[in-house]
Amino acid sequence: MKATTLRTFTTVHTWAGLLAGFALFVAFYAGALTMFHDEIDTWAMPKVEAHRADTMDRAGAMLADIVAKHPAASEQIGVTFPADHPSHEVAAYWMDKDGWKTQTLDEAHPRDSEDHEHGLADFVYELHYDLGIPTAGLYLMGVVSVIYGLALLTGLLIHLPNLVRELFALRPGHNLKRLWQDAHNVIGILSLPFHIIFAITGALLCLTSVALLAFNTLAFDGKLMPAFERMTSAMPTVEAKGGNAAMLSPAQLAQHARRAAIAAGAADFEPDYMRYVHYGQQGAAAEVRGTSGKTLGEYGMVALDATDGRVLKVQVSGARDANHATYSAIFGLHFGSFGSVSLRWLYFLLGLAGAFLFYSGNLLYIESRRKRRQTHQPLKVRAMATATVGVCLGTCFGVSITFLANLLGSYAGYAPTSFVQPVFFIALAMAVIWTVVRRPARAAVDLLFATALLSIAVGVLDMALHGDRLLLTLAEGRYAVIGVDLGAIAMGLGFGWLGLATRQRTHHGDPCSVWFGGKADRGAVKAEQVA
Repeated sequence: MKATTLRTFTTVHTWAGLLAGFALFVAFYAGALTMFHDEIDTWAMPKVEAHRADTMDRAGAMLADIVAKHPAASEQIGVTFPADHPSHEVAAYWMDKDGWKTQTLDEAHPRDSEDHEHGLADFVYELHYDLGIPTAGLYLMGVVSVIYGLALLTGLLIHLPNLVRELFALRPGHNLKRLWQDAHNVIGILSLPFHIIFAITGALLCLTSVALLAFNTLAFDGKLMPAFERMTSAMPTVEAKGGNAAMLSPAQLAQHARRAAIAAGAADFEPDYMRYVHYGQQGAAAEVRGTSGKTLGEYGMVALDATDGRVLKVQVSGARDANHATYSAIFGLHFGSFGSVSLRWLYFLLGLAGAFLFYSGNLLYIESRRKRRQTHQPLKVRAMATATVGVCLGTCFGVSITFLANLLGSYAGYAPTSFVQPVFFIALAMAVIWTVVRRPARAAVDLLFATALLSIAVGVLDMALHGDRLLLTLAEGRYAVIGVDLGAIAMGLGFGWLGLATRQRTHHGDPCSVWFGGKADRGAVKAEQVA
């Protein structure tokens, strides 16, 4: 490769990484935790009782009541299933004249269905796919995924000639930049196949609606959107025939869907959501969605006649067309939901490694542009160091404090859905401000130790406050709660180790660096400014 070409690729790789790096750090760190979404959901709501046997019958009565009070909901209304997790809330969703509405079994009146009205586990999931910013964040992450793919491509081209030689090259020593470069290269090369999957599926998941709108207008004369819905749903085109009809309950339709899925080869099909079309009318239909294990595309669906349970169409593992198989596989590949718990742990580690990849990329930028013989570094170096510590370590700090707030908030009489989002963003803003005031070197140590203490406190306090719940789940052979507690403590110890290493570098590192925070740097800077 010519030197000019290599420099071009390096420049593109650097700026692509910088443009997308902060958003990707948040997405990968939150995405790693999202691999245990259901376990976090169970942990986050210790006072939730196991769902009653008649839950779905009560849900059927709730749907009938909603349609009677809000006739617009009859066109399309859906309801979630509790599945195997007692913390899962059964809720109805429908479109009214002023937007989407939702209502749970414990609520007497509907409310607006907003993205931020979620508990802890769902908020962490939102951080992964839209940075906690409703609507706009989703499209932003789509653009970030495209830039991410460009960074991967250029990085591969840069290192391809020396791929084998650099694969396991990790040279610790006094040359800090070389160590960061080696670690960045090794992690990037070893996890490259997974990063390619994440980049492609992330762009598809976030930008599908944008691409559909564009092609629908420019190439398909307005006919693409209905066709796309048919290709990604099992629901055939149904027309209301007029007149009233009794609807089968969600529990009854779920049983019909299970039998249809078993007959099609998906023996362990488990419903998690269903929707009615033309509820209460002749010709009404229902689509039951659910998951099947031991398959790449775990999501499937069964369409039924809502009045008698007659099967209209089946799209489950082993009995679906290429469109549905592809669409389902995109979700499976991105979220690692197609394997056992060992695959989820692999995706968890890949998520943390990905977060480190983008963090180390910023450090390499800083090391490459700092002045080697002066203590006062250029503005761009100081600004990047401040942003890297404030946003990246601030995200870790914010997530940990949000877990702790969820644990303690219920004792103050607050529902987690009302405060998990503001707590995180307030904590993140405080971390950024602290980094500006304290400077990156000292702020990094402070934030790492604070995150370590918060994370350990999450596990220890939960064991102390909800010990009875912990013992009950262990006696029943359920390990979600103890897993989250021990995971929080382990991550706290990891942050503590990073804090000790960072403090060592701060006091004994190179004085000509933004990462030096010892007493000597103040005098040196003053002397340099006087000179």
